[in-house]
Amino acid sequence: MGRFGTGQAVRRLEDRRFLTGSGRYTDDIGLPGMAHGHLLRSPHGHARILEIDVDAARATPGVLAVFTAADLAAAGVGPLPVDYLARNRDGSQMVAPRRTALAEERVRHVGEAVAFVVAETAALARDAAELIMVDYEPLDAVITADRAVAEGAPQLWDHLAGNVCFDWEKGDAAAVAAAFAGAAHVVALDLVNNRVAPTALEPRAAIGAVEDGRLVLYAGSQGSHTLRDYLCRVFGERPERFHVISPDVGGGFGMRLFLFPEHVLVVHAARVLGRRVKWTGDRSEAFLSDTHGRDHISHAEMALDADGRILALKVDTLANLGAYVSQYGAFVPTAAGAGMMAGVYTMQALHVRVRGVMTNTAPVDAYRGAGRPEAMYLIERMVDRAARALDLAPDEIRRRNFIPADAFPYRTAGGHTYDSGEFAAAMDAAMRRADWAGFAARRAAAAERGRLRGIGLSYYVEACGGGGDEGATLRIEGDGSATVLIGTQSSGQGHETAYAQMAAAELGLAPEQVRVIQGDTDLVADGSGTGGSRSIPVGGVATAQAAEKLAARAKALAAPLLGAREDELELADGTVHVAGTNRFVPLGDLARQAGGLSETARFKPPATTYPNGCHICEVEVDPDTGEVEVERYTIVDDVGVVLNPLLLEGQVQGGTAQGIGQALLERVVYDTSGQLLSGTLMDYAIPHARDLPDIDFTTRPVPCRTNPLGIKGAGEAGAIGAPPAVINAVVDALSALGVVHVDMPATPLRIWQTLQQARGA
Repeated sequence: MGRFGTGQAVRRLEDRRFLTGSGRYTDDIGLPGMAHGHLLRSPHGHARILEIDVDAARATPGVLAVFTAADLAAAGVGPLPVDYLARNRDGSQMVAPRRTALAEERVRHVGEAVAFVVAETAALARDAAELIMVDYEPLDAVITADRAVAEGAPQLWDHLAGNVCFDWEKGDAAAVAAAFAGAAHVVALDLVNNRVAPTALEPRAAIGAVEDGRLVLYAGSQGSHTLRDYLCRVFGERPERFHVISPDVGGGFGMRLFLFPEHVLVVHAARVLGRRVKWTGDRSEAFLSDTHGRDHISHAEMALDADGRILALKVDTLANLGAYVSQYGAFVPTAAGAGMMAGVYTMQALHVRVRGVMTNTAPVDAYRGAGRPEAMYLIERMVDRAARALDLAPDEIRRRNFIPADAFPYRTAGGHTYDSGEFAAAMDAAMRRADWAGFAARRAAAAERGRLRGIGLSYYVEACGGGGDEGATLRIEGDGSATVLIGTQSSGQGHETAYAQMAAAELGLAPEQVRVIQGDTDLVADGSGTGGSRSIPVGGVATAQAAEKLAARAKALAAPLLGAREDELELADGTVHVAGTNRFVPLGDLARQAGGLSETARFKPPATTYPNGCHICEVEVDPDTGEVEVERYTIVDDVGVVLNPLLLEGQVQGGTAQGIGQALLERVVYDTSGQLLSGTLMDYAIPHARDLPDIDFTTRPVPCRTNPLGIKGAGEAGAIGAPPAVINAVVDALSALGVVHVDMPATPLRIWQTLQQARGA
C-alpha cells in the first residue's frame, strides 16, 4: 500500500445507497408546508416586454404569489454576479450586461424566465402560469458569433458595439510576426468547437426556506459555500444569514458551479411568503436554461521551419457567450484556455486574440475541462494538419516538437510552467498498446469490406488542481469511527471513497469506518468547491495532512497511557498500540478521554498541476451513409500518483464518452429566430453504449513535483483528449479523397456531405 492508501483499488462506498435507491437528491426532499414554483419562460429569442398582466394568475385559488422583475427590484434583489471580467486589448475592463433573475424590459433568449408562480402544488403553479399575459414586441435575433459581429447584425445590448463584450489578447504578437516572416511552412485551419449541453443525469432543482430566521437553500451544486457567497451578493446579506445544503448530486460537469435564477427565486419567495418553496426543472427546461459549453469559432495559423518544428501559433477566436455573461463565462475562453494552446510543444511564440460575443442563446460557461478542451482541440488539429501538409507521420511531427523529458520545469509560450512529463515515452507506450504498426493491415481489410478506416492521435495537457486553499477537518468519534468534513463537493466522482481511503490508511481504520460530510455550510466551515479537477490534488492533500496531524496527536495522547514512546506506537485496527506487543488503546477511548479528538489542515497549492496523456482512436466510416464507428480506443495517461485505479478509470472513461459525444454526436442547435431545435433527448444525441468502444486505458505516472502527494488530477482528462483524437481519425479515414478537415460533430450527414463534395471535386 502506498502512502495514504495510494494505489489501492477500493470499491466505491457510496454506490450502495445509489444502487439501492436510497440516495437523497434535491427533488427527493419533502418538507412540511412546502409550496411549489413554476417559471413562465420566454417563447421568443429576442423581444421587448411591453406589458405583463399577472392578475388572473394571482387570483387563481391555491396560488400564493406571482413574482416579476418589478417585484424583485422593489424588494432590493440584486443582479446575478459575474466573477471574472476580462481586460480588453486596450487595457480597459469589460462591462458585463446586467442579468436579473427575471427578465427586465427585454428577453434575450428562448427560455429566459419572465415570471415565477408559487402555488400549493406544482400542477397549480404550472396551470396558473398559463394565465399570465405577456405582450411581446418580437425583435430580430442573432444566434452564431460570426453573424453577431457582422455589419448590420441585431444588437443585444445598447452599450456593446457590434455585440462584442470584450476583445482580449495573450502572447507576443511581434515575436509571432517575426516567426511567421522566417517560416518555411505556414498552415491554416478554420475550426468550430461546437456548443454542447451538459445533460446531467439529475435535472436542476432548488428549495428555499426560512428556518430560525435564516435563509436556507437546498440545491445540488459543486460547492455549497460558493452558492452561499453568491446569494450574499444578490441579497446584500452577511454569510451567517444563509444556510446552503447540497445533498447528493447527479452530475455537475461545471454547470452546477453557478448561481442560477431559480436559486434566487426560491429563496426570495420563501422570504416573502414564510413558506418553503420548491422548484424542480424538467429535461426541456434544462436544455433551455442550463449553461451550455464550448461554442467557439477560431482561425488558426501555424508557422514551421523546414524540418517541421513549430515556430509560432496565432489564433483569432470568437467565443459565443450567449445572451448574458455567466459567472465564469469570460474566463473560460481567455485565462482558462488560451495559454494552453501551446500544448506539449516547444514553439517559440504564441498569440491569441479572443472576442467574447453576445447572442440570443443560453449563457455559456464552464463545461468539463473549461477552456482546456477547446485549446487542445485547436492545437492537436493544427499539428495533424501540419503533419499532412509536410508529409510527416502524426507521431513523427509530435516527436520533433515535444518538450524533452529533461527540460522540466519548462515555461511554455503560453506562460504556463509545466513541472514534469515524459510525453514521447507516453506516446510510444500508447502506440504499442494500440498496435499502431498493424494499422495498415486493418485499413486494407476494411477497404476490402468497402469501408474507410482511419487512425488518429492526440496528445493533451491540461492545467488543473489550482485555485484557492482547501481545508479538511478529521475527527475521531466515540465509537472509534472517523469523520471527514470538507468543502469540496462530489457530483458522482467518488470523493467519499477517496477521502475515506486516505484517512483510513493513516488512522489504521477500514474505509467503511470513515464518514465524509460535505455540502452543508453549517457543518463544514468553508470550502472552495469542486472544479478544475482540484478535489483530490487539493482537498486530498488537506485530508492527508489532517490525518497525519490526527495520527500524531493520537500517539501523543496514547503514549503515557501505554507507557511507551511515541515512535514505538502504531495505528491499526482502530487502536493505537505498541509495536510488537498486545498493549493498545482504542481510538474511541482516546477521543472520549480527551473530550474530543480532531485536527484541521489547510492546503493551498503552490502551482497548477499538469496531467497529460496520449489518446489513439481508430474509426471506420461507411462511405454510403457517412456513419462513423469507433472501433478501437487507447489511452495512456500521466496523472501523477494514482490514488485509486478504479475511481481513476471511471473518471477517464466517463470523460472520454463525453469527448466522443462532442466529436461525433452532440450539438445544441437554434434556428435563426432563436428557437431551440435540440431541446429534448430525442433531438440532442448523447452517446449510447453502442456508440462507445471498449477503452484500453492505462497509466504511465510521472509524479507531480509541485504537489505534496505527487497527484496531478484526472476528472477532465478524457473530455480533453478525445475530441481531437476522434476527428484526427475521421480525417485520416477520408484523407485519400483529399479531405483535410471535418468540423465537430462528425455526424453521418456531415460526413456524407463531405464525401459527396470530395468526390465531386
